[in-house]
Amino acid sequence: MRAADRYFLVLSDGEEAPESSSPILAQLGARVRREALGFDTRDLDDRGAGLRLVVVEPGGRLDRLDGVLAGIDATFDPRPKILIAVEERHVARLPLLGSYDDFVVLPHFPAELYARVRRLEWTDADYKDDQIEKLGDLVVDRAAYDVRIAGRRVPLTRKEFDLLWTLLQDRGRALSRERLLDRVWGARYEGGPRTVDIHVRRLRAKLGASLPLATVRGAGYRIDAR
Repeated sequence: MRAADRYFLVLSDGEEAPESSSPILAQLGARVRREALGFDTRDLDDRGAGLRLVVVEPGGRLDRLDGVLAGIDATFDPRPKILIAVEERHVARLPLLGSYDDFVVLPHFPAELYARVRRLEWTDADYKDDQIEKLGDLVVDRAAYDVRIAGRRVPLTRKEFDLLWTLLQDRGRALSRERLLDRVWGARYEGGPRTVDIHVRRLRAKLGASLPLATVRGAGYRIDAR
């Protein structure tokens, strides 16, 4: 989907105020669709295909918040990130176990809103550069030799880390055991391909479902690109 097709949905109670999220998000360059708090999200003409984030501004109607959140949960799979914008006097009334991802206090500063939106989008984004590979909640920092799942550090041995990094560099492509041996252990290594299998098992045990590592019969291993 093109970036131009993506948008934010703002569900707001009452008239739009200058300090509300809609104009600030628009100033930040986002496409914004604004609807009333009681809007049925099932009526979205594109079924939410380009929906990146839902901002809920309940005003003083926090009694309607649970119903709005339940409607979003029931409509979208996977559900988009949800940011609630409330006045400071209403923060203590937010549901502790509510189905939302973050909140921001009104009136908010554009920089704060931008930072919170950026953080929410980062949690689901896939990302890569020369030093960082991110796949879902798995973040691998090559410079720091650091691996984290949802912020929790996962200790790996040097070879486990190098194998993980090599697989991530070619995500979506199957790499043979021989190729992995050459790239991770080097041409002088005298061990056999079973070494790769052992380290793959260790990675799967330590990283679990956060590592979408598939065994490709006759071809080796592949990290599935999402």
